[in-house]
Amino acid sequence: MKYRVQTFFYLLFALVFSPALVLGQTKPVFVDGQAQIVDGFSQSDQWIREELWVETEFDSDGDGKLDRVHVAVVRQAQTESEDLKVPVIYGSSPYYSGTSGAREYLWDVRQEIGEESPPRTNQPPPSAGTRPGISNGFVDTWVPRGFAVVHSESPGTGLSEGCPTVGGINESLAPKAVIDWLNGRAKGFTTVDGTEQITAGWATGKVGMTGTSYNGTLPLAAATTGVEGLQAIIPIAPNTSYWHYYRSNGLVRHPGGWLGEDIDFLYDFIHSRKSDRRDYCNATVRDGEMAAGRDRKTGDYNDFWEGRDYLNVTDNVKAAVLMGHAFNDWNVVPEHSTRIVEALKGRVPVQQYYHQGGHGGEPPHTLMNRWFTRYLFGVENGVENDPKAWIVREGDKQDNPTPYADYPNPEAKPVTFFPMKGGVTSGHLSLTASTGQGKETLVDNVSFSGQVLASAENTNHRLLFTTGELVEDVHISGTARVNIKLASSKPAANLSVWLVSLPWTEGRNPTGGVITRGWADPQNHKSISESEPLVPGQFYSLSFDLQPDDQVVKKGQRIGLMIMSSDRDFTLWPTPGTELTVDLDATSVTIPTVGGRSAIR
Repeated sequence: MKYRVQTFFYLLFALVFSPALVLGQTKPVFVDGQAQIVDGFSQSDQWIREELWVETEFDSDGDGKLDRVHVAVVRQAQTESEDLKVPVIYGSSPYYSGTSGAREYLWDVRQEIGEESPPRTNQPPPSAGTRPGISNGFVDTWVPRGFAVVHSESPGTGLSEGCPTVGGINESLAPKAVIDWLNGRAKGFTTVDGTEQITAGWATGKVGMTGTSYNGTLPLAAATTGVEGLQAIIPIAPNTSYWHYYRSNGLVRHPGGWLGEDIDFLYDFIHSRKSDRRDYCNATVRDGEMAAGRDRKTGDYNDFWEGRDYLNVTDNVKAAVLMGHAFNDWNVVPEHSTRIVEALKGRVPVQQYYHQGGHGGEPPHTLMNRWFTRYLFGVENGVENDPKAWIVREGDKQDNPTPYADYPNPEAKPVTFFPMKGGVTSGHLSLTASTGQGKETLVDNVSFSGQVLASAENTNHRLLFTTGELVEDVHISGTARVNIKLASSKPAANLSVWLVSLPWTEGRNPTGGVITRGWADPQNHKSISESEPLVPGQFYSLSFDLQPDDQVVKKGQRIGLMIMSSDRDFTLWPTPGTELTVDLDATSVTIPTVGGRSAIR
């Protein structure tokens, strides 16, 4: 009898003070190593939504106060009613409150190489307003699976204080501050200038970040701070170096689809915060630091660009990285991801996903779910033993990638090709070097697109060298490299190199077209940080990488090396007429090929 009375009072006490112990707590559910949708977490009308401002450790707008960034939270009702602790999926962006997209404010690309660019007119502020709750991204996918979702606006955008810096240190420290707040190490406030604090007692402290393009850059930026609690990131098409975004081997090169864009244009594009600090930010960042450092005249790598290159701080990364990109992304070219992955291999868990489309395109949900479930919930789902690379093959859907041991394919071997004379029509691209091929000249004319030049039977505006028809499919995997010896008729010139599959075809699943491409400034033949005017007629040797690729070139096609000067979709547009003369005996291209030379033969 005494035991029954004690039990009754224990249950009564528990029911009053800890009902979850008696009634049962709603918990995440895992099947096949993935977090599943839980009915108790799926009632969106019961979700708790909060907005706050997190105090950072910087004052980028010069007002004498630490900047605060605008943050929004969506979490399950059970984080209050049942004292449930949950991990966080976090996205940060400068885009949430709108952008200024007027293309008439881009740089005018009609200029001579190596000269000062004509002045650009600054854009007016974005007209779009701020949005309550910041964003609904990720919410419907992850909250029903037991994750809270957090969003924040980058400094100088929306309702976040500070200045946009486009790769400056405050863009790394801002998401770090939010992760610190989720772990109880930073202060959050209910208003942008108030003193009433708000805490994240519902959070486990484990955070995963993801996003695409600029929104994919910021997870990596946060990870390079080494912040405790950031367990995993899934950057998708991230810009990992603003020099690599706006320059290529010392050449001024614009991102695909945005001819004439440079870092100051992007600053205006995202500067959506309306405050009395706008003039200070413009003068200090856009018209000060950026104007002094961007150097559109030489395109050299300098201290300004070095400070906006995340490869230089990858030693601080502790988070597990699932990288996503597209091999035909000519906006944020694929080297942005592969260069970071190579630096992280062996240091943190790394997995890669690539598809054959254009900019954007996240990994399949299964891959993302397994990644976040493993590193945020700690479920031992064996993701560490999964294939290291997932690549969508030509014609397949993006949610149906093929697994590989790694990328580049471990079975790929370098195969070197040599151009034979006849590039004005179509010279042979041979596996065997042959001396005495001589020198051939092309004449720059930006009026013609690369596709037109690759398809032309005869033109002196490019040099083209092709293999014979392939008798079997050829699988290219990795980064091709060009060695070229050339002379220019002028002190400065564009140099563009394409690797193509011919004949060029159009349509839903084309068999021919661009394999990969690259650009370089012959003035930077010694170093990316040092350029010198070319002596007209003097030959210089250059070696540089084309963009990484993984592509199966179909049998019946020909692989072609095309050398031209200006690329009308990416480079500056000088007056036509510059001549580039190529020494064929000292020129080659090395292509990583699965199976090596035998696969080509």
